[in-house]
Amino acid sequence: MNRILHRTQAAALLCLSVLGSAVQADDDLTSYALTITPRLLSDVRNRGISDSLNRPGAKVTVEFAHESGLIGLAEIGTVSKKQFIDGDGANVLLAGGYRFGDPEAWHFGVGLAGEFFPGAHFKAPSRIDPETGAPDGLRSTNYNSQFAVLEIGYGALQGRILNVLSENYRGANTAGVCGAQLQFNPDPTKGLECYAKGEHNSRGSLLYDLDYRYELTPRTSLKLHAGYQQIRNFSEANFSDYGVGLVHRHWGFDFGLDYLSPHTRARELYIAEDGDHQRATDEARWVLSVARPF
Repeated sequence: MNRILHRTQAAALLCLSVLGSAVQADDDLTSYALTITPRLLSDVRNRGISDSLNRPGAKVTVEFAHESGLIGLAEIGTVSKKQFIDGDGANVLLAGGYRFGDPEAWHFGVGLAGEFFPGAHFKAPSRIDPETGAPDGLRSTNYNSQFAVLEIGYGALQGRILNVLSENYRGANTAGVCGAQLQFNPDPTKGLECYAKGEHNSRGSLLYDLDYRYELTPRTSLKLHAGYQQIRNFSEANFSDYGVGLVHRHWGFDFGLDYLSPHTRARELYIAEDGDHQRATDEARWVLSVARPF
């Protein structure tokens, strides 16, 4: 792992440690909330794209919030080994930071986050040989990503900007992006044009999210989402995503139904090989979920 990964992971864990120390230091005068939420989903999606090859999956999320504003989050979920190649089929998310302001009015948050796919990596050519015109320079890339996070919200409206600190965002580099276009697009022109730009990574990419939650009844909420990802050096990987959903609490469970609709520019970047078939992971889809907060 590179030095940025170590620094980001350490910072996130430090936030968790500081929060825990603050709670232990004066338990009578401080308060905190610890929430553990296991969740089953008909499709595990990230920014509208399936991470589970359009199949069911599961997540467990642990959230820790202190009255001082310090927060921590840890989440582990299932992903497809056919998308995150040679991995353990798991995604681990760690985050830590600080929130402040009035929850009913303006509020803000800053933090660091990292997502990791244990063991997962792919190998693809990173350039075209100028003499033979064939792909060359085989390169191994993992899917791990680390971010700086800024949150700005007003009441139930929440905005978030993530700046990619790691060398790549989910494997988005010349080998990953250009290789996918050359492999899955019947027209090789796009892939060759991508390689012609030279070797690049995606550090500095920006991810935007805007979410709104409206309480229809004391037990039922409406969720609205809009997002956009701007991948540095690879505009073909830019896309927007939208979602609308309902969450209803009954018997202590949260039952969710969401319609997620990503709008990608280059579908070949979101295709995975499944045996003899090629599966698109960027199709709009209804997603069912059941969660039980503790």
